[in-house]
Amino acid sequence: MNLEQALAMIEPLDAASLQKAQERLDRLAIPRGSLGRLLDIGRQMAGITRQLKPRISRKRIFTLAADHGVVAEGVSAFPKEVTTQMVFNFLRGGAGINVLGRHAGAEVQVVDIGVDYDFPQLEGLTRRKVARGTRNMTREPAMTRDETMQAIEVGIELVREAVAEGVDIVGTGDMGIGNTTPSSAIIAAFSGLPVESVTSRGTGISDAGLAAKISAIKRALALNQPDPRDPIDVLAKVGGLEIAGIAGLVISAAAHRIPAVIDGFISTAGALIACELNPVISQYLFAAHLSVEKGHRVMLERLKLKPLLDLDLRLGEGTGAALGMFIVEAGVKVLTEMLTFEEAQVTDGQQI
Repeated sequence: MNLEQALAMIEPLDAASLQKAQERLDRLAIPRGSLGRLLDIGRQMAGITRQLKPRISRKRIFTLAADHGVVAEGVSAFPKEVTTQMVFNFLRGGAGINVLGRHAGAEVQVVDIGVDYDFPQLEGLTRRKVARGTRNMTREPAMTRDETMQAIEVGIELVREAVAEGVDIVGTGDMGIGNTTPSSAIIAAFSGLPVESVTSRGTGISDAGLAAKISAIKRALALNQPDPRDPIDVLAKVGGLEIAGIAGLVISAAAHRIPAVIDGFISTAGALIACELNPVISQYLFAAHLSVEKGHRVMLERLKLKPLLDLDLRLGEGTGAALGMFIVEAGVKVLTEMLTFEEAQVTDGQQI
């Protein structure tokens, strides 16, 4: 399935399902609205799935790994080799995403979409490499348009395959040293805000490192002139392969009418690209948390998404998405397992 086909499949949430779910939620044996946003989640899930009793039976988090040429500009506290090393850590089951994925009961699928390393065939690793990392965006576009489209379509296919296997909710995750730099560049390009206002310390860089990062983003934007009216152009010029893949994951989730729980700053950059292509996609999204990266708040405001959690997270990998899935599942259970006043034979407070 290509990008054009996936976008053509996307429709708004089903109004009838939303209404029926709201009617049931209003009759639950609780003071109306007393479970707050959990009720909103249940209603949204009914609209996404077109079912009054949606289910979450199989969860999968995709952790997409790729390298970034802009690391050469000193934008990260870690060398790019850490991307490769962390992929091996994921496969050993020892990383944050493995721990929190197990906690949430979610499978973790690790995908090499653009690591500058040739992995052998390894159990647990999905090899879908488009290129060995991006180019240095301060000197040339990060990707060609063809590479960008290929990476998006990798994400589209990953979700299509997952749905065929019975997955009914997906989470997005990333691994790529330096990838907060393209994420900041993406939101700066779309918002027109000063680079300083959407750029933070990422891996914990020093003041000098932050200055180098801001300078790199400014130079990349000035050189490449990404067109905010063309999301693919923005992504190609100042984005990343894993960000493109995440955009594809989100697009495909909406096309297949399943929810996508997006992680933090990098995942939301991918979701932003998807929603700039088709704003309806945001109806299928749950923002897991608010990252400490200040550009993340700007992204979420642009997407009109309210984060489920605010835990000062900034790891990525899909860790926030794992926690977010837990909350989404709770909202589904409120809708599907709680009894109404009539079912519980409890007197409705409105009758008193």
